[in-house]
Amino acid sequence: MKTLFKFTALVLAMATLFSFAACSQPKEKETTAAATTAAQPDEIRIAALKGPTGMGMAKMIDDNPAGGRYAFTIESDPSAIAPLITTGAVDIAACPLNLAATLYKKTGGKIKMLAVNTLGVLYILEKGQTFTTVSELKGKTIVTSGQGATPEYVLNYILKANGLDPAKDVNVEYKAEHSEVAALAASGEADICMLPEPFVTTVTGKNPALRIALDLTALWETAARQEGKESKLAMGCIIAAGDFADKYPAAVDTFLAQYKASVNYVNANPAQAASLIAKQGIIPDAALAEKAIPRSQLTFLAGSEMKAVAMQNFRVLFAANPASIGGAIPGSDFFWGA
Repeated sequence: MKTLFKFTALVLAMATLFSFAACSQPKEKETTAAATTAAQPDEIRIAALKGPTGMGMAKMIDDNPAGGRYAFTIESDPSAIAPLITTGAVDIAACPLNLAATLYKKTGGKIKMLAVNTLGVLYILEKGQTFTTVSELKGKTIVTSGQGATPEYVLNYILKANGLDPAKDVNVEYKAEHSEVAALAASGEADICMLPEPFVTTVTGKNPALRIALDLTALWETAARQEGKESKLAMGCIIAAGDFADKYPAAVDTFLAQYKASVNYVNANPAQAASLIAKQGIIPDAALAEKAIPRSQLTFLAGSEMKAVAMQNFRVLFAANPASIGGAIPGSDFFWGA
């Protein structure tokens, strides 16, 4: 009888224990999951660039009140972005596409690409009308900047796709800065030049004899189709510090949704957006910004579409000069949500 009593007591004790565990375990999991989902940084620090790469953020910056969750910094030079993102001074940044790949390699994969935000902004301008196709550039001189960087590699890719040898068939005269090329074009000293926006809008406004002869974004797409590929020329992107993105994925997704809305607003409302762009110092003049927006190719490509576009660009840049993207094409872990 005592044995039966002990056995019954043991069964009841075990039943109580398992019942308690069954009730408490889900609560623990729910609490942990809720804590993870609710984890939000007190402030998200963002670096944007003057020019097209930063223009899409204009509405987002304006919507962010003083002391809001975002802290924006506007930089003039892409080289300023690298130390900010690698040292943790900012969490998210807009930068040139090839710089993003270089930083990924340099940090051992500790950078994530969140979105492609700017497509091609390069155009070839001419004083007069002596050519309408790339092949007709043979024997001509093009004044440009960006030697050893993306502009050179994009130009060479398009020249080769149209049967021209960049080293023999065309004389490309490189200057140190876009501003130097713009000054030569505006004064009439350069008959043919390659420039990005907003310099294109600036010089065509100063020198009515200049016309936009070739759109390198459209030419890039044509060249890719000749290779049996669909590709877009991409110049800028949004990146994040990998540790930040991994720790605060919900905050990153919220940022991307708000950034996409900002880009859409700028594209749909150039006059209003131009005032914001000038107010924030992204482009100093609202009239210039309004004219530049349609040719600045502001976009929002995320996930698999971002990855496909970026990878095609990286392959072209790597073939031209591996060092231009850090010596290697980034791995799949580089692309957020892809």
